[in-house]
Amino acid sequence: MITIEDLSKIELVIAQVVEAEEVEESRKLIKLTLNNGSEHTKTVFAGIKNFYSSNDLIGKFVVMVNNLQPREMHFGTSEAMLLAASGSNEGVFLLSADPGVKAGMKIS
Repeated sequence: MITIEDLSKIELVIAQVVEAEEVEESRKLIKLTLNNGSEHTKTVFAGIKNFYSSNDLIGKFVVMVNNLQPREMHFGTSEAMLLAASGSNEGVFLLSADPGVKAGMKIS
């Protein structure tokens, strides 16, 4: 169990995918550049290559953990995390938002 104070530490925002490219050296990763509504875009390495084409992701609005501590990876620095649903065999499904959202909108 977490408290409401714990939950309030997580900054969830809408982000728009502005660039997406497969990481050739990886079987799972796609490198995404996300517009989170600020001047600085964020880079995310997401393990979704088996479920999404990088071309299909460009322009998509996704839900992002905006204030996650950056993580150094072999391929670069991942600065945030996307929210997705998954099951044992069903696949991975990025959480997205209804039409009309804009990059940077906070989720509460």
